[in-house]
Amino acid sequence: MDAPHPQGEAAAAWVTVEEWSGSSASALSRTAVLTASASSLTSHRFGSRWGRIGGRMLGAFVPEGFPGSVTPDYVPFQMWDTLQGLSTYIRAMLSTQALLGAIGVGEQSATVIGATFQWFLRDLTGMLGGILFTFYQGSNLDSNAKMWRLVADFMNDLGMLMDLLSPLFPSSLIVIMCLGSLSRSFTGVASGATRAALTQHFALANNAADISAKEGSQETLATMVGMGLGMLLAHITRGHALSVWASFLSLTMFHMYANYKAVKSLSLTTLNYERTSILLQHFKECGEVLAPQQVSQQEHILPFWSSWRKLIRIKLAHERVHLGAKASMLAHTDMLEIAKTRSHYENSNYLLLDKEGSVHVFIHKQATPADVLKSFIHGLVLANSAQNGKSQHAEARRFMDEKYNTFISKLQAKGYSTERLLSHSIVWRAHWLHGPMDEKLN
Repeated sequence: MDAPHPQGEAAAAWVTVEEWSGSSASALSRTAVLTASASSLTSHRFGSRWGRIGGRMLGAFVPEGFPGSVTPDYVPFQMWDTLQGLSTYIRAMLSTQALLGAIGVGEQSATVIGATFQWFLRDLTGMLGGILFTFYQGSNLDSNAKMWRLVADFMNDLGMLMDLLSPLFPSSLIVIMCLGSLSRSFTGVASGATRAALTQHFALANNAADISAKEGSQETLATMVGMGLGMLLAHITRGHALSVWASFLSLTMFHMYANYKAVKSLSLTTLNYERTSILLQHFKECGEVLAPQQVSQQEHILPFWSSWRKLIRIKLAHERVHLGAKASMLAHTDMLEIAKTRSHYENSNYLLLDKEGSVHVFIHKQATPADVLKSFIHGLVLANSAQNGKSQHAEARRFMDEKYNTFISKLQAKGYSTERLLSHSIVWRAHWLHGPMDEKLN
């Protein structure tokens, strides 16, 4: 309404209305200005029609308020994630073609009931595998989203490889099909769970549902393009086994590389074992807390069982702390050690046992998520302060009393989420009573 008064209409009523476009009040652009007087209407549009159409089409694939409504690592992650998805859909055409040929599609001797039964066994194995994987690792997926994201895609690659191998071993077809389905079932569980965790990370404006919906649009577009390219590739390589395998292996290598780049671009602000260990070590050395982007560069995102550390038996600090240890593992000497060091854990809902280079953390049955975080950090301090094989309970306690609150405050100032640390994954808890040494410790 603050546009200049139209010339020649000083005595007449006039009004100016501006049109702004945008899904967020912080990301608007002016698209038109309309000025009306008693005798005329003038309008002026900004930008081209094709530009406006392109903007609307883009709105189907990016969250509202983009880029201000998502974290900075959203774009590089989605770029690499889309590329790896594209390679997956192309390879899926090759592996599915091989699998259908293996079960007899196109063969006159094949029966419908036989092919149906084989497909049923394949799907049944996948369902059971998904349930077992959820039971074994379900509570660990959220805290280690980056690692399990890589594992999920690796298992998907393995499942496709099984499908491609199936025609080569007709006598073991059922076994190979079931193994491939089992592998992909792990992918479904791990990929879905880690995607939920990453969506929450990306959402800066409480827009997790919108991000998830736009992720679906991006995946649908990648699927359509990948299916088209996959059908073309399958047609070109049909009957040429060497070309099929060369194409499949090349795409698989690119898929693994794109997945690694996607996961490496993430800078998560949730605390897990390793991130907490990296942050604590830097704080003890410098008195400051690293930014999420700095921590991301130091994380080991490959699974422990696939790394060189497994071969030479090197354990990082966080791997020497066992959070939520079972009370039934305690031997008589362990109980006496706990009784001896109990004064260092007065008014704490946890106990620490330093045993054979590892710190076992026993969580009280009434411990809160804040207690779990504190117990793990205390365990890290104790594991790092051990010298000459002797426990340093007093030194670790001194650090907790003097610097723990400062450390937590600086974590929160850097944007880290300190509300919980793996508390949802703790299965074993304990209850204890302290008394004189001649009484039984429960």
